[in-house]
Amino acid sequence: MSNPLVSVRSLRTHFPHGRRAVVKAVDDVSFDIRRGEVMGLVGESGSGKSTVGLSILRLQKPTSGEILFDGVPLSHLSEREFRPWRRRMQYIFQDPYASLNPRKKVGATIAEGLAIQNIGSRRDRADRVQSLLAQVGLPDDAARLYPHEFSGGQRQRIGIARALAIEPDFIIADEPVSALDVSVQAQIVNLIQDLQHELGLTMLFIAHDLAVVEHLCDRVVVMYLGKVMEIGSRRDIYDRPSHPYTKALLSSVPRLTPRTAPRIGLEGDIPSPMAPPSGCVFRTRCPIATSECASVSPPMTAVSANGHKAACIHLEGSRGL
Repeated sequence: MSNPLVSVRSLRTHFPHGRRAVVKAVDDVSFDIRRGEVMGLVGESGSGKSTVGLSILRLQKPTSGEILFDGVPLSHLSEREFRPWRRRMQYIFQDPYASLNPRKKVGATIAEGLAIQNIGSRRDRADRVQSLLAQVGLPDDAARLYPHEFSGGQRQRIGIARALAIEPDFIIADEPVSALDVSVQAQIVNLIQDLQHELGLTMLFIAHDLAVVEHLCDRVVVMYLGKVMEIGSRRDIYDRPSHPYTKALLSSVPRLTPRTAPRIGLEGDIPSPMAPPSGCVFRTRCPIATSECASVSPPMTAVSANGHKAACIHLEGSRGL
């Protein structure tokens, strides 16, 4: 893969806890996002998905590693130097109500990014707000109302409009439908998909709903306890999963048709990121774990020549790499 828009290299985001403990929320994560594609980031709650997204946009300061945007390393820029890059990257938050200022009218909220980046006149910004409201399916008078006057789905549309306001190249959508009713989720997913195709956006779509990811994303990264377990195209992950964790996640997805393979159940809960297991972090719940898994931290190994990779010493051809 050449010239990705976003490159994450050995990203670590740790949080001190007490005097000695450290929460390893993200621990050595690497992947690339190609221009114009939607990359899915999946895993159980507590796997570090949201922390990856926040770290990429410097909303959470990484402990180490490198973020490259359009080939330019951003990790060591000062906040002033980083500010122009924020115009090209935006975030859609999980909770559409908590992410909106309840004291600001919707029009002012959407126009805020335009004002901060000094884009257009006041009249231009007002026209841009009305255009965005129409683009995300909200009425013209929405600009004069407050967030509490909207439903959950409408508030998420406001969040999407705010993210699109300054015409970014890259958007991170952090579980944008998980707080919504099922009847509304499909509307928001279809809206995101339509906007991505219409505007040619590059996206990182963070979710735990694997059915939504399959519908929306081109490639998928599977995370567990701060580490990448598998990465590949949508068809690689859903039709030819290699890592035991990926197989277990897919096995848990409800299906309308009878399963052809036995369901894989995971026992216990995800361990604490303050004390992750030695070796492979998934070994305490893995159905094929051996004693060797406790001493070897598996590297990402090529499963096929098209970029499909997984981190497991029991994959064919992975030993000794």
